[in-house]
Amino acid sequence: MDTMLLKGMQFYGYHGVFAEENKLGQKFGVDLELKLDLEQAASTDDLSCSIDYAQLHALTKSIVEGPPYKLIEALAGGIASRVLEAYTMINEVTVRVTKPNPPFEIHFDGVTIELRRKRDANGTIAPV
Repeated sequence: MDTMLLKGMQFYGYHGVFAEENKLGQKFGVDLELKLDLEQAASTDDLSCSIDYAQLHALTKSIVEGPPYKLIEALAGGIASRVLEAYTMINEVTVRVTKPNPPFEIHFDGVTIELRRKRDANGTIAPV
């Protein structure tokens, strides 16, 4: 399988367990790593044989900037499911969601959740 990466996407969302997080919001970082066959796109130079990453960005944005999740694990799972449902040519997706400013008194670069989901032989989406 070939790989397509969308790295460092930034969105503003209202996810978190605490009411202040849901009210004030913050930036979230998202990386997508897609496993798919890009042989035809590479040989034909035809966008219809690939994934339009502008549309993929828009889908991810609509999820992160949409209704809030309590956990970034659930946010990452929602992104993974929606990406695989929307793009049947993607066989596997790894989603990394970073919350750079968790609401507690420690200093670090944030917390990142990484989830991997793939489509099995029957087309069912499952953890890897």
